[in-house]
Amino acid sequence: MFTIEHEFDSTVITLVDEDNVPLAEDVTINAFAECVTVEQYDPRTDSVQKITLSHFQVRDLAAALDLPEGVYRLIEEKD
Repeated sequence: MFTIEHEFDSTVITLVDEDNVPLAEDVTINAFAECVTVEQYDPRTDSVQKITLSHFQVRDLAAALDLPEGVYRLIEEKD
C-alpha cells in the first residue's frame, strides 16, 4: 500500500509494508524540485535514516529495476 500527498514544496509518497511478518518500517519519499529524499525509521538506532538522490539517479534507479545484470548509461533522445 502507498499514499501520495502534495505538500507546499514537495510530493510525499509513503510506502507501507503489507508483506509477511516481520513488517519493514514505512519508507517516505519526498520529491522536491532539486532532489529526492528517501527516509526510513531504524528501530535499532531509534533514528530516521535518510538518503538524497538527484533526479538523474532516480531515473536510473527506475530503469535499473527492469534490466538484467550489467553496466548501463541512459541517453536522452533528441527531438
